[in-house]
Amino acid sequence: MKGVLFDFSGTLFRVESTESWLRAALNEADVELAEDELIRSAQELETAGALPGGAFPSRPLPEDLAALWRIRDESAESHRAAYTGLSRQVALPDPALHDTLYARHKTPAAWQPYPDAAEVLDGLRDRGVAIGVVSNIGWDLRPVFREHGLDPYVSAYVLSYEHGVQKPDPRLFEIACAGLGVAPQDVLMVGDSREADGGAAALGCGVHFVDHLPAAERPDGLRPVLAMVA
Repeated sequence: MKGVLFDFSGTLFRVESTESWLRAALNEADVELAEDELIRSAQELETAGALPGGAFPSRPLPEDLAALWRIRDESAESHRAAYTGLSRQVALPDPALHDTLYARHKTPAAWQPYPDAAEVLDGLRDRGVAIGVVSNIGWDLRPVFREHGLDPYVSAYVLSYEHGVQKPDPRLFEIACAGLGVAPQDVLMVGDSREADGGAAALGCGVHFVDHLPAAERPDGLRPVLAMVA
């Protein structure tokens, strides 16, 4: 393999827990909430699937929100509307908190690299392997990589909202391979979604899946990638 493409959320980085996300937003907005209410609200936000990069909605969505959900990663506007719409299904003490929550999830502080991410990216670079990031997302994740020191490893970022195309559409992987200057048959796609990331196979890329787990529960899930390109 001459190139490796990585997914972002659940692959190289993990978003904070829904409870941590809500606590941070409450603190930012200087809004107090009793502990039992905070825990209950966090659980409701989790069920609603309101945290981008977290759990998907676990209950049927209203028709208008379901339509937004299907195209959420095709534009910044759709992403924001979909996720704030999910959040607003949960009553919070201040309606402005829904916007505060959305803003919080885009900050580097909301994301943690998996423990072996830097090691694996460094190992790939030492082997002369080109590295790219392909993400279904509605905002610019580059500051997250810069803040956590992983940006120097990445040669190309291909973000769905910048192209109006979502994985598993092969066009997004085609753009990424071209960005690396590597033929698809010489590229490995690493991700946590068999549906979305598996779309790279239609282009001829190899595909490797990792488990979308909390960072502490997946200390070395990326290390097999090094053996695959050795």
